[in-house]
Amino acid sequence: MTQEKKAVFFDIDGTLINIMKGQTQIAPAVKKAIRALRAAGNCTFIASGRPYAYLDPELVQQDLFDGYVLMNGAVVLLGDKTIYKQMLPQSTVEQIAALSEQHGVEYILEGPRNVYLKPEYKLTEDFYRSIDVDVTQFVRDYDLAKVPVAKMEFASEDPGGHGLFDKLLAWPGLTGLMDPYHKKNMELYASDVTKGSGILHALAYLGIPVERSFAFGDGLNDIEMMQTVGTSLVMDNARPQLKAIADHIVPSVDEDGVAAGIEHYLL
Repeated sequence: MTQEKKAVFFDIDGTLINIMKGQTQIAPAVKKAIRALRAAGNCTFIASGRPYAYLDPELVQQDLFDGYVLMNGAVVLLGDKTIYKQMLPQSTVEQIAALSEQHGVEYILEGPRNVYLKPEYKLTEDFYRSIDVDVTQFVRDYDLAKVPVAKMEFASEDPGGHGLFDKLLAWPGLTGLMDPYHKKNMELYASDVTKGSGILHALAYLGIPVERSFAFGDGLNDIEMMQTVGTSLVMDNARPQLKAIADHIVPSVDEDGVAAGIEHYLL
């Protein structure tokens, strides 16, 4: 029955995998637990800052996930259907692209299904290669005026992007995150979209009440997600701000914490 079905949302980095330690594939125990969730009639979603084009094939080609809350809630997919999308204003994208070029900062444009990157932006290309993103799927020849953009990311050799990143973070109607460690990367998206708002669109479409929603996460962009769902399950490797609002803390990503959380709290 619909009212008994649960919806479970999973962050990727630091939750399902650990890029910092070179683990780019989901552990077998975690896959088994997610499949058991689906076999029991529940819906499973990725909830990530990533666009669709950055998802590893195992996330989209295996029987693990029903849908995707992407780019921090700007796009929500259920199977092959786009059930929600919010693009950035075209004029804003063009202004920011021009400013980036003036500051010597590389940028990548992220749309509902595709991402767009200039061929000469090798710093960005090398970064994504280093975390096993298939850059051969990037669109390299495009007309900026015709590209639908939900999120932008930036890369610079200079911390703060020669002063650009602070300007972008203060841009009306936009919000984002700068890499807190080396400050050479940043992402930018609409300030009124979050993983939490994306989750609400998914739940409304499926007819699943909020109290039957669960989320696993570890990062600062998971805060709104944890504040939205019925039950928040936070990884032991999470940032302190997230642990402070957790309903439950599960073992770390390196200890297959998602599998433990599913078995203990959901099945």
